[in-house]
Amino acid sequence: MKRPAYVTDKVLKQFIKNALEEDIQDGDHSTLSTIPKDLEQSAKLLVKQNCILAGVELAEIIFKTFDKNLKVENFIKDGAPAKVGDVAFIVTGSARSILSTERLVLNCMQRMSGIATLTNDWDSRLVGTKTKLLDTRKTTPNFRVCEKWAVAIGGGTNHRYGLYDMIMLKDNHIDYNGSITNAVKMAKDYIKKNKKKLKIEVETRNLEEVEEAIKAKVDRIMLDNMNVKMMKQAVKMINGSCESEASGGITRDMLKEIASTGVTYISAGALTHSAENMDLSLKAVK
Repeated sequence: MKRPAYVTDKVLKQFIKNALEEDIQDGDHSTLSTIPKDLEQSAKLLVKQNCILAGVELAEIIFKTFDKNLKVENFIKDGAPAKVGDVAFIVTGSARSILSTERLVLNCMQRMSGIATLTNDWDSRLVGTKTKLLDTRKTTPNFRVCEKWAVAIGGGTNHRYGLYDMIMLKDNHIDYNGSITNAVKMAKDYIKKNKKKLKIEVETRNLEEVEEAIKAKVDRIMLDNMNVKMMKQAVKMINGSCESEASGGITRDMLKEIASTGVTYISAGALTHSAENMDLSLKAVK
């Protein structure tokens, strides 16, 4: 699949540089002390748990960033189902390079595959509805690019990437500012003054706030921690005048019922903060 726009070469280069520096610093001494410099070997990525595989493209980038002479033969693509015993790819080249990058590759792929698998499972609950599944900013610091990428690989839709690419006025913004009406007006003035192209979303906690947000003419209204009955009323009030988003304490079992209210989106932090790492292993090819 095509990389999301935020997965740039610059971002990946910085991420990989920082991750390798964290792990290796002045040298992988276990490898340097026991493995001859000119020894070439192969290793296979072994799937040990059924999953939606993610991080295959990233793994190749990590290998080649560390050692451009490493060769990777891929057998399973990002987003494809993988079962126990499958070999996702074989990497061949310097044994030292393979060993020094092994853990970073596995850490990324295990986490990303877990997120992609969970996202795929949740998204399947929305088949037949018009509601889309969104992630959130509840991500691991300095690992957001991989976690958001994994959501996309799993079939989910990415919400805003950070604080810079959308204006989202949450409960604290509203409480600090004083009102939805005033906060939205100030946000629109800010956008105009600074010549930004930013959509405005407002978090609402009750139907009175929904009504105020509708009058303020925003791009999306978040229905936060509302029960299904209240959500249905809110969606009816919005009546297509803007997008709607259900959020707050969303679980897998609630997805179909929430989608039945007609909301445009359902956002769930669980996709990134509660996914189980998948069991993957990099094994020497003997």
